[in-house]
Amino acid sequence: MTNHDAITDVTGLRVGHARVEGPGALSGTTVVLAPEGGAVAAVDVRGGGPGTRETDALDPRNLVQKIEAVVLTGGSAYGLDSAGGVMAWLEEHGRGVRVGPEPTHVVPVVPAACVFDLGRGGDFSARPDASTGRAAIEAAAATELHARVATGAVGAGTGAVVGGIKGGVGTASTVLESGITVGALVVVNAVGSAVDPESGVLYGELFQGRRPDRPEPAVHEAALRRLAEARERNNPPILNTTLAVVATDADLSRAQAQKLAGTAHDGIARAVRPVHLLTDGDTVFALATGDRPLPPEAGPLALNELLATGADLVTRAITRAVREVAEGVAGPGGDFPAHRELYGLAGTVDSPSNKGS
Repeated sequence: MTNHDAITDVTGLRVGHARVEGPGALSGTTVVLAPEGGAVAAVDVRGGGPGTRETDALDPRNLVQKIEAVVLTGGSAYGLDSAGGVMAWLEEHGRGVRVGPEPTHVVPVVPAACVFDLGRGGDFSARPDASTGRAAIEAAAATELHARVATGAVGAGTGAVVGGIKGGVGTASTVLESGITVGALVVVNAVGSAVDPESGVLYGELFQGRRPDRPEPAVHEAALRRLAEARERNNPPILNTTLAVVATDADLSRAQAQKLAGTAHDGIARAVRPVHLLTDGDTVFALATGDRPLPPEAGPLALNELLATGADLVTRAITRAVREVAEGVAGPGGDFPAHRELYGLAGTVDSPSNKGS
């Protein structure tokens, strides 16, 4: 199996992005599509201003056992309409909770969460709708298994901003010694910063196995001046949010998946400071496809390695999201430079090698 250091390294998962078209638009939708038959799913919401849909269905005490897709979207609460387009596509393909005698009698349960990017392109009304969600799931379904995932300012990360710097979509994965694959995909759009203001180092790189190189002091000082100038021109953002999907091919119960979603928030806290504020809607979904059992010799503690790994991958995915935005945005909706415009590639920490392929 080719390993792309992406959530799609978890067999059966596909990712698709779609962007809102038109002048003044800077938003989009990302869909993580589960294998046919669905995946065990859970969610953990920590931010004080979340925008979500169908998250209650993922409570382990409730009826739904598996879901077919997760939607991450821009457009704040308006953008949750994109889940309707995903539902329509799933219904057409007979994928969802069977509720009647015919195979077509299904109700797709499509959990969704949104980030705030309204007006980032200048047009407050340019936001995802059902057609955007449909385009994203069609894009996901059209990919091959284990396909590369586009990152940076794509999909739900099109209009994302983190601490005044252009945010976006990032992904990462690893294979554990047990053969279990774990992957993560994030949309970074936080009120907090991903960059240590004292050193210019990305917070997330402090947790990636070696000391990152610091930018030259002159480069860092110039970056701080550029950011200060941009913030003076911008209206302060009202709401933000970091979203993540952590996935594995392990056979997890719904309660175990919920624990995985909860501990993955630690990965956000390592890479963005501060987090989980009243103006954030930080939300993490967990997906488990059930292809591999947890190592039986470790008993219930076998889950611990997945919990630690999920958080690590969220941290690395956030770092990649910030680094892989090619260019910033400067227009009627605000001035948000890209990290690489401020720092180049200084301080880059290579992704650690995966243990399997």
